[in-house]
Amino acid sequence: MARMNHVNRRQLLRVGLTGFTGLTLPGLYRARAESNPTAPASETAIILVWLRGGQSHLDTFDMKPLAPSDYRGPFNPVDTNVPGVQITELYPRLSQCADRFALLRSVAHNAGGHPSGSLRVLGGDPATADKTTPTYPDWMSIASYLRHNSTQQLPNYIAINPVDRYDSFQIAGPAYLGPSYEPFQVTGDPNKPEFTVPNVGLRDPNATRRLNERGELRRNIDRMRRDIDQTGLMRAFDDFDAQALRLLSSPEAARAFDLSLEADKLRDRYGRNLWGQQCLMARRLVEAGVDIVATEFDGPLCGRVANWDDHAVNHHVFDANAYRAPFFDQAISALIEDVYDRGLDKRVMVVVTGEFGRTPRISHVASSGGGVASAPKGTVQPGRDHWPRANTMLFAGGGIQTGQVIGATDARGEDPISRHVTPYDFLMTIFHHLGFDHVQLGLKSFAGRRNPIFTQGDPIRELSRSA
Repeated sequence: MARMNHVNRRQLLRVGLTGFTGLTLPGLYRARAESNPTAPASETAIILVWLRGGQSHLDTFDMKPLAPSDYRGPFNPVDTNVPGVQITELYPRLSQCADRFALLRSVAHNAGGHPSGSLRVLGGDPATADKTTPTYPDWMSIASYLRHNSTQQLPNYIAINPVDRYDSFQIAGPAYLGPSYEPFQVTGDPNKPEFTVPNVGLRDPNATRRLNERGELRRNIDRMRRDIDQTGLMRAFDDFDAQALRLLSSPEAARAFDLSLEADKLRDRYGRNLWGQQCLMARRLVEAGVDIVATEFDGPLCGRVANWDDHAVNHHVFDANAYRAPFFDQAISALIEDVYDRGLDKRVMVVVTGEFGRTPRISHVASSGGGVASAPKGTVQPGRDHWPRANTMLFAGGGIQTGQVIGATDARGEDPISRHVTPYDFLMTIFHHLGFDHVQLGLKSFAGRRNPIFTQGDPIRELSRSA
């Protein structure tokens, strides 16, 4: 009987949703409430900038100028505004705000494929082989689950250019938590004048009025039906429908996504391009109270193959890094500075990483096609391949001690030689910032058992809140 009631409830919600409002969000809110009726207070937030394909650590944040020529590459390290800390000459803006970020140079794991590496870093999946879909939920979905708050005007997890796929592989997702904990997705180019976020904050007063009228009509009918409802379903459905209506009609939600409200000077500071405006929107959203914002840096600004996978067959690795560097440098430095300038740095942590680094030894292979940052097809060009044994992550804000470098790799950038950390440590650091006790934290699987998320890993103490 309980199973039948659950099915009937689900069917009734779907029928009521389609028949009266035509919205899609009430069911999402309902499903979240059913699976997680309580959530901790939201005090901290994270912006993840994901570099799909894996950034070369040797050409950016962990340079080895004394390594042999078949390792070091053509770029020179430059001093930053933190004595003793150097990064690539390709990032002059970041070099001048190094006091506001920390570099973790000793992340290593053994999952060498894009899907497996991504699943390891984002969700702690122990598998080394690639798989088409996640077995474990990513940390963003877990945070969305644990931070669900039915009174919020905005979803607590928003993805701007979502971190979700690598070719035909799904590299992130809620897995057994279910689709209710997928992000609210923002797609398209926020730099374009015609860009809009569908179904958020209707700008037409007449459309808002009609929506409210339809909602009121439906609520009137539901009130009559609720008189004979013995389960309280209709009252609950009203609550879920109200949450959806708040997002659709809320002027506050519309303002959070509206980049035109920012001064032209600030928009220019971020860069009038896809990555710059993605970062600006991310800052606006966490300032408006969103807990998790994930954004992916890929597409045309990366070069011919639209990602950071700088095999020689794809890209001339050095031309690719030089091409994308100005966009990356401007967007990330502006985001970091803006977070601090607005006093968000104690609450908001910015994390920049991909699934792994690139091979320290330079390879030379024929290009598969010409284009931006790639020589004509058949031309032998330099590249760097997958290298999970070493990666550098950037952290800013979050109340951490910045202006520091944590860990080190050997003289060729092949392996950590101090402060070796794993993706599990990284994930525990994320949860620690969000206020979750990783010892007690557990999630219900499909079988209904409550299991710990991970059985290994500890928060990285150097990245813990310093005050």
